[in-house]
Amino acid sequence: MPISLKRQVYDQCVLPTMTYGCQTWSLTKATTQKLRVAQRAIERNILGIKLADRVKCSEIRKRIQIQDTVDFVAKQKWKWAGHVARLKDNRWILRVTEWQPRNGKRSRGRQARRWRDDIVKTKGNTWSRDARDRDEWKRDAEGYILQWMDRAS
Repeated sequence: MPISLKRQVYDQCVLPTMTYGCQTWSLTKATTQKLRVAQRAIERNILGIKLADRVKCSEIRKRIQIQDTVDFVAKQKWKWAGHVARLKDNRWILRVTEWQPRNGKRSRGRQARRWRDDIVKTKGNTWSRDARDRDEWKRDAEGYILQWMDRAS
């Protein structure tokens, strides 16, 4: 099977299946690492390269030219955040996004990473207000994705 056909199958079947529901994930370093490892394994499998062949990942990426999984996940999350922020009625999606647990003492250790933490880190606490301007939100998407590409590397 030609590589172009394998690339098309990856983009249309494998990538959407692998990242189903990614809009709601809290992107952590562990999650991005798992996605990268899975993508590298798929890329090697498509090209028929074994780990023992010791081919660099950058070389494989140049040869295969498929969409980066972490990049795809970050784009989807950014789009979903804009969509949620532009909701007008009081749907449960909006309520859950802004919900803060307030009962009792929290457990020891670092706080669990919440869905909105990534977006707040990029846009600040006014992200939901900023997302209502669709054109500006689309322009800011590139910065968010680049931030994730730098952080995940």
